[in-house]
Amino acid sequence: MAWVGGKKALREEVLARFPLYYERYIEVFGGGGWVLFHKPPGTDFEVYNDLNGNLAALYRAVRDHPRELQERLRYVLNSREDFMRLKQVLEHPEGMEEVARAAAFYQVIRYSYAAGCGSFAAQPHSMWGNFPLIDKACARLQKVVVENKDFEKLIRQYDRPVSFFYCDPPYVDTEDYYSNITFGRGGHERLRDTLLSVQGKFLLSYNDHPLVWEMYDRPGIYIERVTRLNNMKQRYDGGAQFPELFVSNYDQSERIRVLPEQLSFAS
Repeated sequence: MAWVGGKKALREEVLARFPLYYERYIEVFGGGGWVLFHKPPGTDFEVYNDLNGNLAALYRAVRDHPRELQERLRYVLNSREDFMRLKQVLEHPEGMEEVARAAAFYQVIRYSYAAGCGSFAAQPHSMWGNFPLIDKACARLQKVVVENKDFEKLIRQYDRPVSFFYCDPPYVDTEDYYSNITFGRGGHERLRDTLLSVQGKFLLSYNDHPLVWEMYDRPGIYIERVTRLNNMKQRYDGGAQFPELFVSNYDQSERIRVLPEQLSFAS
């Protein structure tokens, strides 16, 4: 079992466990792209996917229309009234022009508490200060395919012997935190069945839960336990740790063992 720091340190551990060779990188549960944006852009074919259509629209707008997106955001108001109105609009975004939809969703993200999109933060925030970040994200996404698909359909579509899937699904018993999807045990089992049948390779991040051990106790599957600092509990329980698992269909130590210099350079 390995110990790592917080979420950023965990991201380094994810990258350190990438397989030695692949030609297609597919981030199945993209979310904030926390691995994609840290992964050095290479010659491999990259796919970002998320079932949240508002999020996929935002990534496409950042990639293809960054100036128009910034202009729509230039004079927006940091107000509770606008925040609640945009939240309501985004519940049924059908028919919205994509950049307008992206701008609305970006406002909800930036003006919500902890970027959770649930409640208004009531804190000062400079929208203009985000424009350099949009430019950087635009540059990084230029060759990235942005998808908005169910994970099984996505994996089936992009599966090849040279494909590598990184999956960071909703953790077991935390599915209620994901308001835009219904997962549950059936979703975890469907993900397992899909991954166990791929031609390519996969790396899966999970919480250390008995169900995960039960589902992936299979020949040819590697499971490694790591612990990281629990950022939520640090305020009242210093040193609190959160156990996580890395699950893969290849030896996760191959890159760490063979290419330590390259990993140090890349990180």
